[in-house]
Amino acid sequence: MFPYASDVRSFIRLYPVVAALLLVHIVVWLLFSLPLTALEPVWQYAVGTNGAIRNGEYWRLVSPLVLHRDFHHMAANSLSLWLFGPWLERALGKRKFLFLYIGGGIGANVATLFLLPPLYTHVGASGAIFALFGMYSYLALFRRDLVAPRHAQLLLSVMAVHLLLGIMTPDGNLLAHLFGFAAGGLLAPFLSIRPERPSFYMLSP
Repeated sequence: MFPYASDVRSFIRLYPVVAALLLVHIVVWLLFSLPLTALEPVWQYAVGTNGAIRNGEYWRLVSPLVLHRDFHHMAANSLSLWLFGPWLERALGKRKFLFLYIGGGIGANVATLFLLPPLYTHVGASGAIFALFGMYSYLALFRRDLVAPRHAQLLLSVMAVHLLLGIMTPDGNLLAHLFGFAAGGLLAPFLSIRPERPSFYMLSP
């Protein structure tokens, strides 16, 4: 499940979607870290605000996926994407992987919309990251042709640790974590019917 690439160029060539998402994470964080007051309205226009979404600003279901409140938030999500994204991108293909990532993130934000107050605001790719975990959990439980039993236990343990960390994070959006995970699990049977076996198959029996 961990990336296999000897250098940055190889990483980009092997995992173009993950590389692009990581670049967006970093560039957007750097942009909004600049002390420019002109960017404040852009930030306010892009964050996930439940009341604004209910008033028809539906882009806020997607735009928060590339925003992070601080460096540690961005680094944690980017590290998880770097560790767990590459194998899935090669296994599912670029389009299915991107659909899983964005679909899981939107699913998490929709749950946030309906279950949290109108004034609640949120940013971050955590829902999308947990959608990847949901996919991995499905593969570990039901696709033993792709994930060897000895690795399935490792994967499920890692997922449990991440869920526990999400619960323990005081300012984290636990609903986004849980529903992102659920969205990934629900999408998994449809996206992994005939996955492409990666050439660097790390989880072979």
